[in-house]
Amino acid sequence: MDSSIIFKYFPELSKEQKEQFTRLKPLYEEWNAKINVISRKDMDNFYIHHVLHSLAIAKIVQFKGYTEVMDAGTGGGFPGIPLAIMFPDARFYLVDSIGKKIRVVQEVVASLGLKNVVAEQLRMEQVDHSFDFIVSRAVTALPDFVRWVGYKFHRKSFNKIPNGILYLKGGDLAKELREVKRLKKKIYPLDDYFTESFYETKSLVHLFK
Repeated sequence: MDSSIIFKYFPELSKEQKEQFTRLKPLYEEWNAKINVISRKDMDNFYIHHVLHSLAIAKIVQFKGYTEVMDAGTGGGFPGIPLAIMFPDARFYLVDSIGKKIRVVQEVVASLGLKNVVAEQLRMEQVDHSFDFIVSRAVTALPDFVRWVGYKFHRKSFNKIPNGILYLKGGDLAKELREVKRLKKKIYPLDDYFTESFYETKSLVHLFK
């Protein structure tokens, strides 16, 4: 599967955005050969399993200019890098505790010419400032994630949905959501937006005050 799957679901992309999305897979193939940040057997499904999955957030909210977004536990740059391509006027801060992964993120960001991304090696709980949204792809159990970053978003919102956490995760979320007490919750099943079978058990969780 090539980048055309992205254009199918997001037909309004500019020429530059299409070029950036098309360049993503070759860049990751090159870096993955040196530093394994994506399962090698998963590279055939790179656009469906990683890029489109990241962009599920863009089906829920269109980040306005100057929106500040932290990708906590970004790994190889997901969902942060696809979202940074999609929303060039928003600002993205990508953190991960593993230095070699952040090196790949920094190199991909530089190769694509993304000016709206800063990537640093740092544990998410060590970040000492606030954002409009905190995004992530299932880096840990949701209650632990909320404990680490649930206080790191601004109270005043200016996007279509309230500031908070946007968490991509699969499977049955009921138990984890019951353990998250102090935040409001909204669940978006991703098969409402994408027809591929990969999304049948995937959701986006929005947690907010």
